[in-house]
Amino acid sequence: MCAVTAPVELSKNDLITGMEWNPAQLRDFFRLSRNIKAHPEEYKQSLAGRSLALIFEKPSLRTRVTFEVGIASLGGTAVFLDHTLTHLGERESVRDIAKNLERWVQGIVARVFAQKSLEEFAEYANIPVINALSDRFHPCQALADFFTLEERFGNLNGFKFAYVGDGNNMCHSLLSIGARTGAHVRVATPAGYEPDADVVSEAKRVAKETRGKVEILRSAADAVLSAQAVYTDVWSSMGQEGEASEREAAFAGYRVDQKLFSKAASDAVFMHCLPAHRGLEVSADVIDSPRSIVYDQAENRLHVQKAILHTLLN
Repeated sequence: MCAVTAPVELSKNDLITGMEWNPAQLRDFFRLSRNIKAHPEEYKQSLAGRSLALIFEKPSLRTRVTFEVGIASLGGTAVFLDHTLTHLGERESVRDIAKNLERWVQGIVARVFAQKSLEEFAEYANIPVINALSDRFHPCQALADFFTLEERFGNLNGFKFAYVGDGNNMCHSLLSIGARTGAHVRVATPAGYEPDADVVSEAKRVAKETRGKVEILRSAADAVLSAQAVYTDVWSSMGQEGEASEREAAFAGYRVDQKLFSKAASDAVFMHCLPAHRGLEVSADVIDSPRSIVYDQAENRLHVQKAILHTLLN
C-alpha cells in the first residue's frame, strides 16, 4: 500500500494568485499530484466529513465537474452556489457571504469576474479560499498545464514554452507558474494586449531564482521558434463579447495554424485551456492533431485540484 504524501507546507491556506507557492513548494506539490493521480484510493478520506461551497459567477464545464468529482472522490461534499444571474455583491455583500459560509463549510472555491471578490473572500472568511478563475488569474489551470508538461517531458528547467495571444488571466498564471518551474517562457501579444507589468516583473524575479527566463515579445513567430510547447487562449473572454470584432482584427496575426506551429520543435505539443474557437485563435488541424494535448490538460485538472484541496484543507 502506498503511503499518503503529506500536503505541501504553506504559510496561508489560500490559493488566490498562484504566487503563494515558491519553487520548492511547487515541486512538492507536483510530486503530491503525481501520487494522487497514481493512487487515488489512498486519498479517499482526505476530505471526509467536510463540505466546500462552489461559487460560480461564470458558466463552466471543466472547473465545475473536476472540482465536484474531486471533492466527492476525496470523501467531501460540494455545495454549488449559482451566481451567474445574480452576481456577487448585488444581493448581499461578499463580506457577509464569506462570514456566513465560514460557519457552515470548510472551504470556498470561487469562479468570479473580479479578482477583488476573491481577495474579499480570503480577507473575511477564516477558511481556505481557492481561485477557480478570475479576471486576473487562473492558477488551477496553469498548475494542471505545467504538471501535464512535466508528466510528458520530465524536468522543466530550461523548457521552451511559448504563449501566443491575449495577455489575459491565463497568460498571467502561465507566467507565474512557468517561472517557478524554471521554464523559458516566451509570450507574444499584439500592442495594447500585453500581460500586466507587475505580473511580468514578479515572474522575472522568480525566474532568476529558478534559472528560468521570461520574455515578452511582439512576434508570434519569434515566440514559437523551437518551442517545445505552444499555448493559446480565446481572443475574447467572458465579459468581453462587445470587443470581439476589434479583438479579431488585433489578433489576426496570432492564430496558431500549421504555418506558425511548424516553427516549433519537432516534438512540440499544442496546448489550450478550452473552450476553443477553431478558426480563430487556433486552426482545427492543429488542435485536433495528434500533437495536441488539450484533453490531457483537461484530465489533469481533476488530479491537480484534488492535490490543491488535500494541501489546503489538511
